[in-house]
Amino acid sequence: MRLWVSSMDIVKVESVWVYCRDNLVLKDVSLNIGTGEFLGLIGPNGGGKTTLVKVILGLVRPDKGRVEVFGSSPERLGKKRPLIGYLPQRNLIDWEFPASVLDVVMMGRYGQIGVLKPPSREDREKALQVLERVGMVDLAQRQIGQLSAGQQQRVFIARALVTSPKLLLLDEPVAGVDAATQDKFYQFLGELKEELGLTIVMVSHDLAVISNYVEKLACLNQNLHIHAPPEEVFASGSLKKVYGCEVELLTHGLVPHRVVEKHKGGS
Repeated sequence: MRLWVSSMDIVKVESVWVYCRDNLVLKDVSLNIGTGEFLGLIGPNGGGKTTLVKVILGLVRPDKGRVEVFGSSPERLGKKRPLIGYLPQRNLIDWEFPASVLDVVMMGRYGQIGVLKPPSREDREKALQVLERVGMVDLAQRQIGQLSAGQQQRVFIARALVTSPKLLLLDEPVAGVDAATQDKFYQFLGELKEELGLTIVMVSHDLAVISNYVEKLACLNQNLHIHAPPEEVFASGSLKKVYGCEVELLTHGLVPHRVVEKHKGGS
């Protein structure tokens, strides 16, 4: 089935298969992400969520299938590359690296500055502007490891925003962060989305919270089982297929959600 139908889609993934060392990671995944969409990408550990994000980024090439981002294949984005902002998993970041908050944000400009070229006054001003937008400009000279988890995430959001992206990809951005900070972070993302006209894709395990903030959920466990608003996902019974077990229905805010205690799948 072909999905190349809307000029308003920023991301188009068609029949993508990915293998890693002969292990199947993604199986025949097709997904369109529309302009301005706030999408939560959910599923069990080992289900392929991070791999799909890397496919969109162009860091992983599909073994089969087709991908377009802003009308081009990810590896051929060229000058469109800054239109994508990316926040990796927290456990991939060295918080002890001796870099200031401003240094970290400036790193997001290196793709535009060029190899071995010093940053310009414009680069520095842009970095300070986004730090002000995320409420961290007063800590611009603080070492990144000295900040709280919530402050660190705001700095890395600033790093992702410093190229003025239109698509923001976040891989489990609130893992290891307390519940109150998570809520503030989600609200902050919603504000950025509206203010900057962003399309946001966020990988998360937390169905209990994410369902109250995103507009759609994509449920992935090798296959993409459903891509729909949260209430449709819950009514469809797809979560049992995704997680391979029964789930418990609870109520949280305005949107009912399901909490998974254990599931089949890799880690």
